[in-house]
Amino acid sequence: MLLEIDAQSQTPIYQQICHQLIIGIAKNKLKPGEMLPSVRQMADEIGVNMMTVSKAYTLLKSDGYILTDRRNGTKVAEKKSLDPLFQQRFLNDLELLLAEASIHQLSENKIQEEVKQIYKKFEQ
Repeated sequence: MLLEIDAQSQTPIYQQICHQLIIGIAKNKLKPGEMLPSVRQMADEIGVNMMTVSKAYTLLKSDGYILTDRRNGTKVAEKKSLDPLFQQRFLNDLELLLAEASIHQLSENKIQEEVKQIYKKFEQ
C-alpha cells in the first residue's frame, strides 16, 4: 500500500495518512480484515518518521478504523454502524464547511451536486 504524501502541504503528514486510509476503506480499496504494513514498513515505504505513522495508526485505532494486535499486526476493522458521537462530529464539521461555502457564495445546488459525485465514489 503506497500512500501519496505531500511534504509541502499544510495538512500534517499523520493526518494525510489518516485521510488516505479512511478514503481507501470507504472506496473498498482496503477491505475489512486486510493487513496493513507495520509502522516501520509504512514509514519506510512513504519516507517518513515512524512516530508519524504511529500517531496516524493510533488515531485510526481510537476511531475504530483499524485494529492492532501485537501478534497479528494491524488490519482494517469491519465497517461500523452509525455512532451518535460520530454523527455529532460530522454535523459540526459539516456546519463549518457549509458556513465557509456560504461565505464563498457556493450555491446549495452546486454543493448537492458535488456531494452526490463524491458519495458515488464510495458506493462502487
